[in-house]
Formats: sequence, C-alpha cells, structure tokens
Amino acid sequence: MNLPDLERQLAFLREIDRLKSVIRMSPLIDQSRRENSAEHSWHLAMYALVLAEHAAAPVDVLRVVKMLLIHDIVEIDAGDAPFHATSVDTSHAAEQVAAEQRAAERLFSMLPAAQATEFRSLWEEFEAGESNDARFGKALDRFQPLLHNVATSGGTWVAAQVTEAQAMERYQPPIERGAPVLWDEAARLVKAHFAKAVAE
Repeated sequence: MNLPDLERQLAFLREIDRLKSVIRMSPLIDQSRRENSAEHSWHLAMYALVLAEHAAAPVDVLRVVKMLLIHDIVEIDAGDAPFHATSVDTSHAAEQVAAEQRAAERLFSMLPAAQATEFRSLWEEFEAGESNDARFGKALDRFQPLLHNVATSGGTWVAAQVTEAQAMERYQPPIERGAPVLWDEAARLVKAHFAKAVAE
C-alpha cells in the first residue's frame, strides 16, 4: 500500500464521520433522542453477529457485517429516507434511489481502486437483496427498527399513523424472506403492540 492509497483511505474515513450527523426517525430505546445512521449501522452489524443462526439460508457473517456497515454510507449525501414515507410515495422513492447512486459513486470512489470496487459491489449486492447474505442483511435492516418501535410504545409508527395491517405488510416481506424465525417473533410483537394500543 503506497502513501497516496493511505491518504485516500484516511480521507474516506474522515468523510464517513459525517454519517454520525445523519439523524434517523427511530428513537433510541431509552427515548432520550433519535438514533443516527452510524449508530444504526453498528447496531445492525451486532444483530448480524448475534442472530446469524436464524438466517433463512447459510450466510457469510463477515460479508453480512461488511454490507451492514457500508449500506447507509450513501446517506451522507442522500440523507435518510423515512421508511414509512417512501413506502407510500413512489416518486420520492425513485428520487432517493437516484440520489443514493450518485452518493455511492462519489463516496466509494474516494478509496483506492480495489477497495472502491469491493465496497461498491457490496453496497449494490445489499441494495439488490438477492443473495443469501443480502437477504439476511435486509431482514435485519427491517427487524431492528421494528423492535425499536415496539420498545418505544410505537415510535415512528405513531408519528406516521401506521396501522397494524400496514406494519405487517411493510415489514413481513423482507424479514420473512431473510429470516423466517425472526419474522415469527416480529409478527407476534406487532400484534401484541397494536392489541395493547387498542386496549389503552
């Protein structure tokens, strides 16, 4: 590794510090504040390490962790797209995809060529969601905020006026596809949350 490559790597690492400033809608479980995208990525990487045995098919845990640490870096430029907003606004979703593609080009190209290719490839694989590793990563990316919503008396669901039927419809496909066992637990938690909300 020559000095120019090291300089590029350090520049990239300085740049991705900005991910800590991208604030998501999801609150922390203690509800003291909203989480940022860097925290979300770290938490998902831990989910992969802890829950890998529940993947629908065999996965390479290290690759899944890499994908999860990389998948939201594009939000530095594109921002975080609230899940429940893009679920219903297809025009906004298309704009977000285009913005993320531009961000991926800028950010990953900061790295030396081999790393730029690897990171971009992992990001694209995650976005496509077709490999076993990506499917499991996508499942976790939906499972974690679902758990946060349940643990915070509705969290973003309350703000977005999400119904039980909408929650089931939006979370089930990616979670069930990548980790059916986790979907069974998620579905139980969603039903219990909304039943409690109705009772109150």
